[in-house]
Amino acid sequence: MIEEPGVVLAVDGQDVWVATQRKTTCGSCAAKAACGQGIINSLSADHKPHTIKVRSDLYLQAGDQVTLGISEDSLIRGAMLVYMLPLLAMFAAAVAVNAFNAAEPWVILAALVGFLGGAIWVRLFSARYMDETTMQPVVLRAQIVLNTAPEV
Repeated sequence: MIEEPGVVLAVDGQDVWVATQRKTTCGSCAAKAACGQGIINSLSADHKPHTIKVRSDLYLQAGDQVTLGISEDSLIRGAMLVYMLPLLAMFAAAVAVNAFNAAEPWVILAALVGFLGGAIWVRLFSARYMDETTMQPVVLRAQIVLNTAPEV
């Protein structure tokens, strides 16, 4: 199970909106000053939290600290789908057109069309399985904030 900490922003019935912060390993790397990836991460304007909707049976309130989890299997399947399918479609289209001894511009065009077709296929496939329970993150643990305000 892959875990990620987050903070509850809002609760809507059994749905909980959780904010998570993108983390990189550059902060603990000794070569971050000389690394291109570290420089790009420091210049990135995307420091805002990512919001995700999670279904939970726990009684949660805004401000509660939670730990979200997703299975390794669903993460690997999703990554393979998103990254590999467009590339495989691109290579298949380029090889198919190249088999007809087409000129290089036609092979490049076929590769672009194959990549876009694979990306559209991923979009349709992911929309179809968006609500599948095995692909959804779950709340593993919660640290509930107690309201200590005095009653008047």
